[in-house]
Amino acid sequence: MWISRESLALCLALLFAAALTGCIPEELPVDSNDVAESEESDSGTGNDSSNESSPETPTANEPEDENTIPMPLLPETEFDYVAYADTNLPAHFRNGPQDVVTVIQQDNTPDDNPITNAGATLGRVLFYDVNLSVNNAVSCASCHQQEVGFSDPDTLSTGFQGGLTGRHSMSLSNNRFYEPGNFFWDHRADTLEDQVLMPIEDTVEMGMTLEDLEVKLAELPYYAELFSNAFGDDEITSDRISKALAQFTRAMVSYQSKYDQAFEQSQPGQGPAFAEVFTADEEAGRLLFEQGPPNGGAGCGACHAGVAQITDEAHNIGLDVTNLDEGAGNGRFKVPSLRNVAVSAPYMHDGRFESLADVINHYDSGVKNNPDLDPILRNPTNGQPVRLNLSEQQKQQLEAFLNTLTDDALLTSGLFSDPFPSVDVVF
Repeated sequence: MWISRESLALCLALLFAAALTGCIPEELPVDSNDVAESEESDSGTGNDSSNESSPETPTANEPEDENTIPMPLLPETEFDYVAYADTNLPAHFRNGPQDVVTVIQQDNTPDDNPITNAGATLGRVLFYDVNLSVNNAVSCASCHQQEVGFSDPDTLSTGFQGGLTGRHSMSLSNNRFYEPGNFFWDHRADTLEDQVLMPIEDTVEMGMTLEDLEVKLAELPYYAELFSNAFGDDEITSDRISKALAQFTRAMVSYQSKYDQAFEQSQPGQGPAFAEVFTADEEAGRLLFEQGPPNGGAGCGACHAGVAQITDEAHNIGLDVTNLDEGAGNGRFKVPSLRNVAVSAPYMHDGRFESLADVINHYDSGVKNNPDLDPILRNPTNGQPVRLNLSEQQKQQLEAFLNTLTDDALLTSGLFSDPFPSVDVVF
C-alpha cells in the first residue's frame, strides 16, 4: 500500500507506536559551474545549467519489520544557491540605463540574512516538511507548488484541518526584488522573515505555535545537522527557522525564460534580440505591454516594470466599484512579478480570474470606477477608468508575450524540488 508524506505522520499517530529510523547521507559537493520566492495563502496570514538532483533517486530505509514506517532520506546532493541566485544573475538584472532602477537594486535581502547554501538547504527542507503543521497534514509547499510558479492552482488554499484560506496564494517568483519589503497581499508583514512564520501560526493554515514547533523539530533526527551547517550549532529557534525559509524563498529568482534569452543573445552595443528570439505575435505583444495607451499600447509595463516585471508598491486596480476587501488600505493590493504568470492561474488576491484572457479583458474594458482607483488606470482627459479597446488579435498577442515570461528552469530545478521522497508503508 502506498501512502503520501502528508499522511505519513497521521498513520503513525493512529496506527503505530513505532520508532522512526533514518539518517542524512553524506552530502556530495557539486561544482558551482553546473548550477545555473511563504508569500501568501492569506487567511490570517524564484539558465539551462541549473543543477539537477543526483542521478540515483534516494530511497527510504528498509523497514525493520512489518510495523515500522521507514524514514525518508534527503537527496544525496548539495545545491549551490549562492551561484544560482547571486553569482549567475544575468547582466540585464544587474545593469541598465543610468536613470533606471535595476532589478538587483530592488533586492529586499537584509544585511543579517544573506542567502547561503546551508541556510537555503535547511529552508528547502523546512518548506516541504509537513511537520511544520500541527497535525502533519500540510507544508508550505502545499499552497506554493513549484510547477505553478510556487502558487496554488486552487482559488483558495486548504489548511491543516480542511479549512480554506481567506485569499489566493501568490506566486513566489522574484519575491526577493520587491523593494518595499512588505509581504502578503495586504502588506501586513514588514519583511519576508516576518511573513514566513505567520502561516505556521495561523489557525486555518498550519495551526502550530512557534514554541511547539521548536520542540517538535528538535525531535526529528535530520534537523540537528541541517541547523548546525546553517548556523554553527544545532539549536533550533523560530528566528533561525524564519531566516532559513526566507533564504530559500528569496533564492527563487526567475531569469531563464524566453524573454531573458533575448538579452543573452544580444550583440555587444545592441539591444535585446527580441526580433530573433520572439515570434511575430510575441514581439507585437511585448510592444503592447511596454507602450502606453497614448501610443496604442496597453501600458502594462507602467506597473509591471523593468526586465523582471515587478512593481514598487500596492495598487487599486478597480476590481470592484467599492472596496470589498481593503487590502493594504483603500482596496490596494501587492502586485507580484509577472514571471511564470502563464502557469500560476487563477489570478488576483481572490482568484477571481481563471485565465490570462480574463485578466486582459479586465484591463481592456472591465476596470471599475472605484473612488480609490490608481491614477495610472484613469483617463487623464476625463477621469474615467481607462478603456484600452484592444482588438481580439492584440489581446492574443499580449497573452503570447506573457507566455514568454515562463521560466521552466525554475519550475523544474532540483534546487527547489521536494527533498522528501514518497515512501511505501508495509502494513
